Amino acid sequence: MKNLIYIIVAVMLLSGCSKFLDRQPLASISPNNAFNSENELQLYVNSFYSANLPNADDDNNGFYSLYNEDADNIVKNSMGDQLTGKRVVPVTDGAWGWSKLRNINYFLQNYGNGHLDTAVTYKYVAVARFFRAFFYFSMVTRYGDVPYFTKVPSEVDSTLLKLPRTSRVAVTDSIVADLDFAINHLGTAADPAAVTKWTALALKSRVCLFEGTFRKYHTEFKLSGAEDLLQKCVDASTQLMQGPYSIYTDDPSTSYRNLFSSYDPQRKEVILARQYSKSAQIFHNVNYYTIAASYGKPGLEKKLVNSYLMKDGSRFTDLQGYDTMTFVHEMQNRDPRLYQTIRTPGYTRLGSTIKLPTSFTATTTGYQLTKYVMGTADDAYMKCYNALSIFRYAEVLLNFAEARAELGTLTQGDLNNSIKLLRGRVGMPGLDMAQANANVDPYLAAQYSNVAAGGNQGVILEIRRERRIEMVMEGLRWNDLMRWKEGHLLALQYKGEYFPKPGQYDLDGDLKPDLEIYTTTKSSTSGLQFLKLGTDVQLENGANGGAIIVLGNVSKTFNENKDYLWPIPTQEMQLNPNLVQNPGW
Repeated sequence: MKNLIYIIVAVMLLSGCSKFLDRQPLASISPNNAFNSENELQLYVNSFYSANLPNADDDNNGFYSLYNEDADNIVKNSMGDQLTGKRVVPVTDGAWGWSKLRNINYFLQNYGNGHLDTAVTYKYVAVARFFRAFFYFSMVTRYGDVPYFTKVPSEVDSTLLKLPRTSRVAVTDSIVADLDFAINHLGTAADPAAVTKWTALALKSRVCLFEGTFRKYHTEFKLSGAEDLLQKCVDASTQLMQGPYSIYTDDPSTSYRNLFSSYDPQRKEVILARQYSKSAQIFHNVNYYTIAASYGKPGLEKKLVNSYLMKDGSRFTDLQGYDTMTFVHEMQNRDPRLYQTIRTPGYTRLGSTIKLPTSFTATTTGYQLTKYVMGTADDAYMKCYNALSIFRYAEVLLNFAEARAELGTLTQGDLNNSIKLLRGRVGMPGLDMAQANANVDPYLAAQYSNVAAGGNQGVILEIRRERRIEMVMEGLRWNDLMRWKEGHLLALQYKGEYFPKPGQYDLDGDLKPDLEIYTTTKSSTSGLQFLKLGTDVQLENGANGGAIIVLGNVSKTFNENKDYLWPIPTQEMQLNPNLVQNPGW
């Protein structure tokens, strides 16, 4: 045990360094006497959780964080280079790091040194292989082809340090093989704190949907196997759908909100969660993120708000004048998930009966986030400790429906077993496949231009609508746009609420003004929020009104020829001359 503790401490000390070449090999720590008991195996494998799972605020530059999205769903008061076309080939890139993989491969190389029975070791090997798959999936989604390491380089084996990039096809095959091993050897008890058979199936469902649709829509890469991967997604999703999970429900007016505002994961639906603890002083920051003026002022983007259906399942964007409705008007009779995601008329904090309007000090768009937000006791910086889902059953249902639709094998029964359950959580009718295909939504069709007309176009668009709404703020949107080849949506101007002109506006439906937009001098009316036009808020047509324009002076571009993959850092290419840069970089 002493030797193993020494190894783990060494791993933790070295884990801040992200390059193989920067570190002495772990083999020099003499592991021969380690892994002699199940307890030692478990101790080492448990270290993979905190090191590899996405966290609350930022992981891989924000694209895989659990609520802090940065694409076209959430708008903040600043934008990263990936949204403004200013990405360049960096000297270094923390995402091109191998310390996490090194620790996993070290275990897979040495777990057998204790000569324990496979009945003991394989369940821990399965966890390690799950995390290797998780690691490589992240690398493939970001860079495409990457070197594939199965062992830790030694001091005398420099060839491993000079590996060329392995094709994403071969890497994905290895990811699926790791997950199949994990599925066959992990436990079957539902446990949101542990990697189980169900977690591995959920990841396989996600991986195969991503890569299957990426290959289908990115014809420029000439990748085969799209249909095979989509079928693997269907098969993994179907197997999980026969497991112990279901959609969490209670009151339709609160069930979606309660799923995320729970200190303990809702075990009925949550497959794996990042968990926090007040007693252990392990916190995240979602309350402060959504209410503090100094933390980005996030808000939903208007095109997403427009995408929410009416409560009866009809389309909001079919209403005459939908794009010039003021806030109280546009919030009437909508999908209840909208009311459980942002502040809408009648909103109250958890544990309170005080109705609160939107706070424009905390949101750029007027659509102020409430998903994950807890009571006021958790409002201080880094004081939230509600569980944050990494995999939940709803995503698996969406994956299943989308893969079936893309394969052309979707039936109404499939939709009844997937999308209908999600809408049913909030008391909405299900999705009618024939109607969706016969009456394609022009609003969605204009956005998702790569979905071919005819066939399943309508239902594919509706499933994408459902995915965007159901999974908002859960770290999936960037990868969705990348795999669908719809990066052009990132170049569109961010917009918020509509105001027909400067003046006073009711935001909570009580017929009393809550906000004043003024041009030169604000009124003396007390109890209002004040925004000076041109300084505090920009409207499309200035004094003639329009939707809020966010960061209108910042140019947004997306280069279709290169921006679907990230560049490899120059330092890495200097260290390894066998690496070839991504196209266009």
